[in-house]
Amino acid sequence: MSYEDILYKLSDNFGDWWKKGFEVPEFTNKLYPYKNMFSPIKINNLTVKNRLVMAPMGNISMCEETGRPNIKMLKYFEERAKGGVGLITSGLVPVSFGIDTSLIELGNLSYFPRIDRSRTVFAAWRDLSAMCHAHGSHFFIQLTPGLGRVGNPQCLVNSFKFPRSSSTNPNWYMKGIPCLRLSDRSLKKIIRRIGQGAADAKACNIDGVYLHGHEGYLLEQMTNSAFNRRSMGRYSNPETFGLDMIKEIRERCGKDYPIMYRIDLSLMLNATYREKMDKVSPLKKFKNERKIEETLEYMRKLVEAGVDIFDVDLGCYDNWWLPHPPSSMPSGCFLEISELVKNYFAENNIKSNKGLDVPVVAVGKLGYPDLAEQALCDNKCDMVMLGRPLLADPEWCNKAYAGKVSDIRPCIGCQEACINEFVEGGHPQCAVNPRTAFEEEFSLEIPKSKVVKKVAVIGGGPAGITAAETLILRGHKVDLYEKTDKLGGNIVPGSKPKIKYEIYNYLKYLESVVEKLKQNENFNVHFNKEMTASELKDKGYDVIMIATGAKQKRLPIEGIDGKNVVSAIDVLNDRDIVKDYKKFVVIGGGVVGAETAYFLRYELDKEVELVEMDKYIMNHVCTANRGHIIHYLEKGNVKIHNCTKVTAIKDDKVLCVKNVHKRVPNPYDTWSPILPENVLNPLDKLMPIKYVPKELELDADMVVLAIGVTKQDGIYYDCVKENAAPEIYNVGDSFKEAKIFEAVRSAYRKARNI
Repeated sequence: MSYEDILYKLSDNFGDWWKKGFEVPEFTNKLYPYKNMFSPIKINNLTVKNRLVMAPMGNISMCEETGRPNIKMLKYFEERAKGGVGLITSGLVPVSFGIDTSLIELGNLSYFPRIDRSRTVFAAWRDLSAMCHAHGSHFFIQLTPGLGRVGNPQCLVNSFKFPRSSSTNPNWYMKGIPCLRLSDRSLKKIIRRIGQGAADAKACNIDGVYLHGHEGYLLEQMTNSAFNRRSMGRYSNPETFGLDMIKEIRERCGKDYPIMYRIDLSLMLNATYREKMDKVSPLKKFKNERKIEETLEYMRKLVEAGVDIFDVDLGCYDNWWLPHPPSSMPSGCFLEISELVKNYFAENNIKSNKGLDVPVVAVGKLGYPDLAEQALCDNKCDMVMLGRPLLADPEWCNKAYAGKVSDIRPCIGCQEACINEFVEGGHPQCAVNPRTAFEEEFSLEIPKSKVVKKVAVIGGGPAGITAAETLILRGHKVDLYEKTDKLGGNIVPGSKPKIKYEIYNYLKYLESVVEKLKQNENFNVHFNKEMTASELKDKGYDVIMIATGAKQKRLPIEGIDGKNVVSAIDVLNDRDIVKDYKKFVVIGGGVVGAETAYFLRYELDKEVELVEMDKYIMNHVCTANRGHIIHYLEKGNVKIHNCTKVTAIKDDKVLCVKNVHKRVPNPYDTWSPILPENVLNPLDKLMPIKYVPKELELDADMVVLAIGVTKQDGIYYDCVKENAAPEIYNVGDSFKEAKIFEAVRSAYRKARNI
């Protein structure tokens, strides 16, 4: 099979991957003890204690406005060092301020940490390396030449400066804004700054540098022919910029300082978009992407220049679900890629300048100990990179080493807290671990309350279970009431599709938490019990916490109560109700609607159309998550109607009015992001969407409603009215309809303060 065929096969397999050889993993310990995972490895002169690497997660908005890492960032990384990971890498740290204009915001500030500014930042980096070393972990700083075309284009409005890139490339966020070509002089200045940054890192006792050369950032823009279309000058050869950078680091830091390089084996744009590469702007500009053969040859030259270790992935911002594989992607999705590189190095006897084998780090949803160990056993990689799993559970490594795999809190792949939160304006966190990035505020050990209280928690979903566990650790007496016979709330139906296997694993984890709580004499769980305010008052609770979640909405339209109209929750809970029907219309293009449409199409082989009133499908969902779903809905021939309002449901027809104006966004556009609502795109005023209605009749044997949820807060207000307890609190979806992230975060913070 040719290298190109491998990419096309992977692209085809990432839709219904459970049918194509990828397994659905669980937290088992069949391969315990993990001898390979916990064996040492040498990188240049550095010996790392195990084969586990913390991926570059963190940093953004976790530093002072000077760029100095603050206590939040230091404690965040120290927590992962305590957890036993062998090598920790920072998130990206730019060195091109003043050259890459997208790095600076109003007030000459930036949300990135810096090591290029002055000695004022050095002390924090020295503290950070010392913290990691104290716990037996090594630390590499990820240096980046810049963002280029994937940087914030607001610099054009804020400072009247165009963003910059390797060539004249469209900005990813706003395609109408060009990124101007960087001069050779500017690029040479960036290379000198990379060398200085590496030298400063070494002086700060940081163990190595990690170059940010993947995902279509500036280093890849310079070294990939998709983005570098320069016809003259030193850097018209795409390899030269990267090689010059390695040589500069070696000159400044010597031969013994480790250099790690993160690289895309392929952008995989042609394999992803195929015929669209000839039709769609700006994709057709990037058709001449670097081939795998060229990447491997470039990697060989990088090793000759001084690179000691690589981690390898696929994709870029324009197919963002690849470098950031979401919940719906298979685990171990890139092991074939790391194995390919390892085999190439072995076949060509490629050794580092120290005469060592060049370690290849595997990435891509490897947060299951048996899966990670098997990858090492099968010689598909030399090290395993964990990002989100270490945010979900900093003790992942320690628990795996001890064989306590079932105690690992699983990542759910939602990317709402770790990525989308900082896209929307926050800083990285974790949906299932409310301490992540709050380690400086919340100690690992929950302090005991001075006063023991009798507490009722109403609702056995993520918020209720989080609250109950926290309250028990505080020393309170807790009764947990769940109105059904199952724990989990709405994540029970949400865990049923194959693409939601990580939610299923999280549900199992929550169930195990409650099983452990049952061993505490101060805890009781009551199933099939829907409490009233008067009943709660009669029991004399000191505190009542309402976590009753949310229920699905229904539209006030004709035919909504028809026999062939069901909710998405009904379909997910019982797939037998749809077995005798072929054609489906899903009303609602949010995350539930889109994932239900995916479930119907790929698991149940139904014909599906998806209707959404908004101009965007899966709005406010992480770009990677929505991109993967939408791309494969299109490949599965699911018809998506955005800017479309349902007017009636009549027997086997759904009547709609659709806006067909030419500026209505293409619902299948996965190569462009949705801008946060507080970011103004000045081009929108020049190209407004006008209303051009067209009536549609969609055939439907069954109609599935997925039009959002509404909070179930009635019991909260009943309890307040009845004075059912001295303290009454409302957390999770019953306070504000949101996601697991907000539910867990609010429940933990409130319960910890009772």
